[in-house]
Amino acid sequence: MALSLRVQAQKAATHELAITPATAAWGYYDAAAPPVLRIKSGETVRVHTLITSTPARLEGAGLPAAQVEPNLRDIVEHVTNKGPGGHILTGPIFVEGAEPGDVLEVRIQAVELAIPYAYNAFGAKSGFIPEDFGYAKMRIIPLDKKKMVAHFLPGVEVPLRPFFGSMGVAPPAASGRVNSAPPGIHGGNLDNKELVAGSTLYLPVHAAGALFFVGDGHAGQGNGEVDITGLETSLTGTLQFIVRKDMHLTLPRAETPTAYISMGLNEDLTLAAKDAVREMIAFLATEKHLSRDDAYMLCSVAGDLDVTQVVDGTRGAHMILAKSLFGKAKKQKGN
Repeated sequence: MALSLRVQAQKAATHELAITPATAAWGYYDAAAPPVLRIKSGETVRVHTLITSTPARLEGAGLPAAQVEPNLRDIVEHVTNKGPGGHILTGPIFVEGAEPGDVLEVRIQAVELAIPYAYNAFGAKSGFIPEDFGYAKMRIIPLDKKKMVAHFLPGVEVPLRPFFGSMGVAPPAASGRVNSAPPGIHGGNLDNKELVAGSTLYLPVHAAGALFFVGDGHAGQGNGEVDITGLETSLTGTLQFIVRKDMHLTLPRAETPTAYISMGLNEDLTLAAKDAVREMIAFLATEKHLSRDDAYMLCSVAGDLDVTQVVDGTRGAHMILAKSLFGKAKKQKGN
């Protein structure tokens, strides 16, 4: 990171953004959505998100009424401007200086559990193999914040790695209101379980201010998210936003403290996987100055090509490449 960006980050303010009927975007990404918060590049937002469900569904699955969050009741009762998707998102956040063609760097500084439960559910016509499960089922799953596990069943504990399934910016204005379910060039419902605290997401900007939305909190998830939900819950995140004029992307990209991540998105999973590989090759050629031939070979011998999700209409694939591969090259250059 350039020195000017480090100084900017150190001096940046922190904002608090609650989830209320006035700050909720139910089921869409839209360049015409009015901002609920305006911030400067380099500033941080502690943003609250809600479980994507309704009190009736949660109570129907056995959750005591007293454990339903009051904000969820308020939003379900008062938000009428909703759809076409079903996710309850917080936003959008307007980042000053962001313009189409830029990249919005989102540093995920912290992701915290907000409630002591999650749910998992599948429907009669959703998920990856609905032909095998022609009915709907929903389960409330206790979360143990101290042990950071979900008590899935007696004797079955799932480690928690909280992340936001949906983080994105406004799509191009010509796209109008976009369904929150399929991911796209704007990011959105990526459902990438690597985007935990300490990771950074890079999103191509399509509208003034970027207009960032976030939600679909997961306490954990498996790659593929095969029944259409993970450990769905409410989360609080601390996110820092930096406008990058020096980067230009066509698809979202990410990195963790130990790895680089490229992404591919397409209704055809094979084509999504091809794009993930092409994006990593482009990254290696541009940022690591490898030839395309060498980049392709490195992806094959050291890159892990994974399925992100197969249930959101637009399928997702991603490639992970360890940063440690480049340690010796850095030392030779004196970096």
